Amino acid sequence: MINLKEINNKIIKKENFYFLIIVIFIFCLDRFTKIEIINNFSENAYYINDYLNFDLIWNVGIGFGLLSTNSTIFYNLVTILIGVIIIFLLYVFIFSKKIDKIIYSTIIGGALGNFYDRLFYNAVPDFVDLHYANFHWFTFNVADIFISFGVIFFMIRSFYIKDDK
Repeated sequence: MINLKEINNKIIKKENFYFLIIVIFIFCLDRFTKIEIINNFSENAYYINDYLNFDLIWNVGIGFGLLSTNSTIFYNLVTILIGVIIIFLLYVFIFSKKIDKIIYSTIIGGALGNFYDRLFYNAVPDFVDLHYANFHWFTFNVADIFISFGVIFFMIRSFYIKDDK
């Protein structure tokens, strides 16, 4: 059975507010970059250098355009699933160790940025286009960067760093 007093005591811990600042910073950085791109973007890709362009793409799928579809029902189901996953991550975050809270903070901050876009724009603005010659990686945004790094660090932590028990 869920002990609400224990959960409440874990939520109100001082360290959680520090990690909340990380989540808010990532969310705000993501919002800022997307607002700048949306408000100041022309129809053509903006050339940065031989490896990087800014090219606004509206992504209705999940990370890197996977599961893109024109179906409103499927889009809404995926959005609900993402919301449930964020709530689950917040729950896991509450009971995690400090090192894991850093990892979860980066994932949650990025996920909230993209979730916000799904709710208010019905798509996620992706704009970072990495490429070499004619090979282009999936177009992504700042939130995707933090989610990806968080998942990579989570996997490294899971496979290579053992907790003392």
